[in-house]
Amino acid sequence: MSTALKLGEPITRREDRRFLTGAGRYAANTAPVQASNVLFLRSPHAHARISGIDTGPALALPGVAAVFTAADLLADKVGHLPAISELKDEAGNRHREPLHLPMPAGKVRHVGDIVAMIVADTLEQARDAAEVLAVDYEVLPAVVTVAQALAPGAPLVHEDVPGNLMCRWGKGDRAATDSAFGRAAHVSTLSIRSPRQIVHYLETRAAWSSYDATDDLVTVTFSSQGVQIPHRLMCERVLDLPKEKLRLVTEDVGGGFGPKYPISAESTLIAWATRKLCRGLRWTCERAELSQADSHARDLVATAELALDAEGRFIGLRVKAEANYGAYVSMFAPTIPTTGLAKVISGLYRIPAIRVDFDCAFTNTVPVDAIRGAGKPEALFLLERLVDLAAHETGRSPVELRRINLLRADEMPYAAASGYTYDAADCTRLFETALATADEAGFAARRAASEAAGKYRGLGLSCHLHGTGGIADEHVVVNVEADRLVARVGTQSQGQGHETVFAQILSAALGVPVGRIEIRQGDTRSIPRGGGTGGSSSTIISGTTLKRAADVVIERGRDLAAERLETAPADIAYRDGAFEVVGTDRRIGLFELAAWKPFDGDAVFADRIDSFPTGVMVCEVEVDPETGETHVDRLLAVADCGTVVNHRLLAGQMHGGIVHGLGNALMEEALYDEESGQLLSGTLMDYALPRADDVPSLQVETIVTPSPNNMLGFKGVGELPTNGAPAAVANAVLDALRPFGVRHIDMPLTAAKVWTALQRRG
Repeated sequence: MSTALKLGEPITRREDRRFLTGAGRYAANTAPVQASNVLFLRSPHAHARISGIDTGPALALPGVAAVFTAADLLADKVGHLPAISELKDEAGNRHREPLHLPMPAGKVRHVGDIVAMIVADTLEQARDAAEVLAVDYEVLPAVVTVAQALAPGAPLVHEDVPGNLMCRWGKGDRAATDSAFGRAAHVSTLSIRSPRQIVHYLETRAAWSSYDATDDLVTVTFSSQGVQIPHRLMCERVLDLPKEKLRLVTEDVGGGFGPKYPISAESTLIAWATRKLCRGLRWTCERAELSQADSHARDLVATAELALDAEGRFIGLRVKAEANYGAYVSMFAPTIPTTGLAKVISGLYRIPAIRVDFDCAFTNTVPVDAIRGAGKPEALFLLERLVDLAAHETGRSPVELRRINLLRADEMPYAAASGYTYDAADCTRLFETALATADEAGFAARRAASEAAGKYRGLGLSCHLHGTGGIADEHVVVNVEADRLVARVGTQSQGQGHETVFAQILSAALGVPVGRIEIRQGDTRSIPRGGGTGGSSSTIISGTTLKRAADVVIERGRDLAAERLETAPADIAYRDGAFEVVGTDRRIGLFELAAWKPFDGDAVFADRIDSFPTGVMVCEVEVDPETGETHVDRLLAVADCGTVVNHRLLAGQMHGGIVHGLGNALMEEALYDEESGQLLSGTLMDYALPRADDVPSLQVETIVTPSPNNMLGFKGVGELPTNGAPAAVANAVLDALRPFGVRHIDMPLTAAKVWTALQRRG
């Protein structure tokens, strides 16, 4: 690209050439061949005491360098893997957070818990060692569901957590909500179970390390969503190391959206063992291992009640929920199901009274944390299904009831009764644009055509939003060199296109061609600070800070240009990538000035991180009554993500998020045996993901309502479509089945569930 860009131009991603030509730098592919191989022996039991481990036979095998267990961690005083978000009950008590060592001492608490770390010359030798490693287990009864965990006398996951209750949490005005229900003309009720889900990104997690004896420096290169937070936690909380003795690096990442964000047991153990052995190590998570090693999400049971007055206006909402946290408190887990739900449970609607109550429990399952949407897809599924049911129960159409209750643009910013303030939205415009573009008026004719072909057609709506989050610990540095700009940022791309988006922001701010801008990320040695990438907030965090750093570049450059052009700084203006003396033809280009004297600009994040992107989806499906199979025929998404940097990349984020949501709605479910705690869907033979023929042609439209919370009006997009798609698809399927008396089906709406529901109704 030879010229500067404006925000919004749909250029192709700069990263894609190297990704598509095999030049990507993924952790497993860059590991040195001479590094020793690591294998983690994982518990085959959901709940068991470890009576003893005999490492002798394994250590006697050729090529085996070490076998580490929890006893070694305790001897070295290795610390707890901490959560950095927290919940407090209404009395002010913090959530219970029992000890979580990278390898548990004395007892395993889920299938896949790490029992031993084997280091060998080759992976085959490590596997041989695992076969002969003698572990004596005393198997204990397991609890898998929240109902089991909270039952009187249930086996305790942690002896120091009575009743397995991690926290009892609530939000909202209970008295006002009860009052609203007391005067309601109608109350609709829905209970759901949102299935547990596993993220299957293209690149499984991996890590490799090196040791520099001269500086006593351990370097770990790993697949992550940001290096700075794990670095701080490893050094300060887990390994008790000076920060200069550990360097963390992340290069290219093949997908994240949640489970690559938290500090992990595996990368922490590799950092610890590298120093202990003074040698480089390497580990790659196997695909089948991923289901037991990476955090899960969405395991929620909830009941919601919606109160309406006689005119159909929403006057109150109550939610009672039970959240399954798994065996330990993962890094962001406390607030994922709880405040994740509370942020969006008001939807795009005017609901003056809301009360939410949660019981949060430990179980003998893989710990949960953020996966794309982070508590919000299941919340909006609950709300949007409830709105459809309320419409039918009060003799209205789903379109009509939503029109009555949608927020107006003149009500923004809107303080929701759930405790969050929506910054800017035009919900009515979103809704009417979606209906018109989707040709909702022509649905009846399409339904008749489907019926003539022996299929049931349904139309589903989803009015949804996202509350951006993440960690706004950002310090951007932009170095101006003789031939390029080099910008260092603290967020981390996992496929979102940061190198393109951030370069576009700098190009627009400085009038510099994108091709002369380099974006660097993922290195604790060269990046001053950073909170990583999560919460759909990277463009808010790094984008606005890049603009501020660009402004500093201009100010510092103005002083240098005045010196070079022998005039006063007040006489210097910056335009089109050059400094010029006002009213003359005397000028010097940005790079020419840097060739004379290199300089930089830097800035820290100074805006607000919160924003509320909004969207409306319209989905049409055909259901085959003979098989129960659902075919998604049409899906339109209209999104308001504030100022758009690159429409092409926005559409890509929408497509990816929608497909993730389709998987959630129709097929994805992590299943455990409720007696043994064994994971029944641990491989892709048993855990279904959407394929190309499951996805219709997706139509994406945008409107723009800039956020007032940051200087560029950004809102974020990554999780918005995943929040909305499950509800839109489910509402479409249930609309197709409603004439047969089918009221509700929980996700995933599999062919078997749909067929069974139809058979029950004759």
